[in-house]
Parts: sequence; C-alpha cells; structure tokens
Amino acid sequence: MSKKSKRRFSVRPLIAALILIVTLFPIYWLFAMSIRENQELMGQIPLIPQSFTLEHFTRLFTEKGFDVALVNSLQVTGISLVLSLAFGLAAAYVIARSRFHYRLKKPVTYWVLLVRVLPPVAFTIPLYIMFARTGVLNTKIPATLACVLINIPLIIWFMISFFKELPEEVEESAKVDGATEWQLFVKIVLPLVLPGVAAVAMLSFMYAWNEYTYAIIFVQTPRNYTVPLSLAILNTEDNLTNFGLVAAGGTISVVPIMLFVIFAQNYLIQGLSSGAVKG
Repeated sequence: MSKKSKRRFSVRPLIAALILIVTLFPIYWLFAMSIRENQELMGQIPLIPQSFTLEHFTRLFTEKGFDVALVNSLQVTGISLVLSLAFGLAAAYVIARSRFHYRLKKPVTYWVLLVRVLPPVAFTIPLYIMFARTGVLNTKIPATLACVLINIPLIIWFMISFFKELPEEVEESAKVDGATEWQLFVKIVLPLVLPGVAAVAMLSFMYAWNEYTYAIIFVQTPRNYTVPLSLAILNTEDNLTNFGLVAAGGTISVVPIMLFVIFAQNYLIQGLSSGAVKG
C-alpha cells in the first residue's frame, strides 16, 4: 500500500467522525439540557451534566398538557401523510405514464413544481378564507390539509423519475395476465419503487411533524395545539428562562422522527441515492 493510499485510509475515518460529532452534538446538548437541574442551567453550563433530574419531563405532561399536543401532532402528521401519499403517488404515476393528453403533461408538471417552490405564506390568505367559510378553523382539519397541500407536490415531483425508470414491459405483461389498473399499480408498480416511497414519506413526515407556519395561523384553540405550537408557548413570559422545560419538549419531539428513520433507513438511503441520479 502506497503512502498516499495510507494517508487517505487514515484521514477518511477522522473526517467521518468529525462530521458525526458536529451533526449529533445539537441532539446531545438538547438532551443534556433536559436532564439538568434548573440551578445548573444558570451561568456557565458545563459540557457534561453534573446533575440528573426528570422534573422537566414530568412538568411537561402534568402541568403543560404536552401529551395532548403529541396526540394532535401524531393525528395531523399521520392523516396528512396517508392522504399525501395516496394522491401524490397516483398523480405521479399518471403523469409519468402519460395517462392524459400529452400537451398537458409539461404544464401540469411545472405547475406542481411551482406550488412546491412558492413560500407557504403565499397560500395562507386564500386557505384562511376557505377554512373560515367552511367553519373548520376550530379543528385540526386546516393544519392537516395544509400539510397535504405542501407534501403532494413534493411527492409528485420526486416520484415521477422513479416511475419513469420502470420498464413498461413489466406492466404490459401484467395486463396480458388480466391485471386491472388498480392491481397493476398496487401489486406490481409500488413494490418496485418502495425505496423512493420510503424517502419521500420520510421527507413528508418531517415537514408535517415540524410544521409551524400554518399551525400558528389556523389552529385557534389550545386543545388542538401541535408540538411546535406547544414548544413555542413554553418559551414565552414566565417560562422565558426555563430552558430545561423547552429542551425536554424538544427532546421528545425528536423521538418520532428518529424512530421513523431507524425503521426505514435501508429504503431511505436507497431512495435518496436513486433520486439523486435519476432524471
């Protein structure tokens, strides 16, 4: 082995370790803040916790009603994810396979991209008027539909390339065997693009779980607050300096995303790497 190759072999693990430390340090610091006593959070805070307490987590659920916010976020995120995937995957497959007039393909595709790249605040006024007239502002429906509106264009744009890469001969042979359009899509096509579905589901899940802009505008009753709204309220007025309470809420909010990534990591890596090279 040459000196140059030895140098590369020794440097790469160090660079990877450095990137890992930089990436994970904010999560470590968040957790370390959540388990420290209030006295330790004042002044210069040591890198390693000198005390241990679960008081901040206990107060979140006993005094601040954080359990209600968790349930609300799970409902909004879960329902919006299912709806987004159902409509987004079907629309992406139709566009990729030219199931409608060809002249409409490019305008529809670019319109989908336009909806995605526009800032979310651009839709707030028309959405607010629509939700106010239908009388659903005091429910979780506006936050759910807002997440669907943002996630569907992402799913369509991301999945079109995956559907285009599938050989049409596979679908034609299934049709010869008597498969219906629904059976073809569910039993043949979707299993072949699972890596892409996992990747786009992860991105949609993260957006819906962390969504704050629409939630603060459309959610008007405390019983419907989601996790981001509850965290924002914790950091106001008398809780301004209670960093332990805010850190505990932030630690809990990270757990669902981490679990999702752990269970879907294999498909997620394949999907992101494939989506980066397909056109």
